[in-house]
Amino acid sequence: MEFKFFYHFGNFLLMLKGMFSRPENMKMYWKQFMQQCVDIGVGSFGIVFIISLFMGGVTTLQTAYQLVSPIIPKSTIAQVVRDTIILEFAPTLTSIVLAGVVGSKIASELGNMRISEQIDALEIMGINTKGYLIAPKILAAVLMIPVLVAIAGFLGIWGGKEAGELSGVLSGEEFMQGLRQEFKAYNVFFAMAKSYTFGFIIASVSAYYGYNVTGGALEIGKASTTAVVVSCVLVLFMDYALTAILL
Repeated sequence: MEFKFFYHFGNFLLMLKGMFSRPENMKMYWKQFMQQCVDIGVGSFGIVFIISLFMGGVTTLQTAYQLVSPIIPKSTIAQVVRDTIILEFAPTLTSIVLAGVVGSKIASELGNMRISEQIDALEIMGINTKGYLIAPKILAAVLMIPVLVAIAGFLGIWGGKEAGELSGVLSGEEFMQGLRQEFKAYNVFFAMAKSYTFGFIIASVSAYYGYNVTGGALEIGKASTTAVVVSCVLVLFMDYALTAILL
């Protein structure tokens, strides 16, 4: 088992090393990068939007259900919702969902190119396929996933406010008062640090499994599944590691 781990880890590092070379045609690399930004960012916005709204709403209602003491002011609900969403739900939950959406797409796309020998054809033409196919995907994920996480944070808090008002748990004024109480800007930095790390993990792990597919259509499916599972496990592991180091 450990030999398999070192084999994959070594191959993964060699793949990353192979990306760093002078681009053959900068315009083509830029076009590929922008295409990936649209696919990862705009393509995943819908699912992030839905998850964030309901995540915020459910957090508000559950926090209100647990804080039943009359001594605790209602604005505390907003404070708990704000910190929960910024510190954990927005970066981690969004990244796990994106591991499924973005990760499987990257793995299956590269796997299909490998099986249909498109990658071999590009290499014969003298193009560095790691730099041309993998680097734009990783750079786009590192750029766009933090943007999606920031949007998820805003939408989650807004969803929490709307849920609180609609259910009559707390008023908009009480919610806004709680949002401003004891706010630490460091929490936002922490969430962004996590999202950059998660973006790199999701794109690079999925690209590794897709790029190294051997066999046929069945293996592409297996590679996509493995990429998503490994990405999710690494996201959760790094979530714990970063929390232990930075908080």
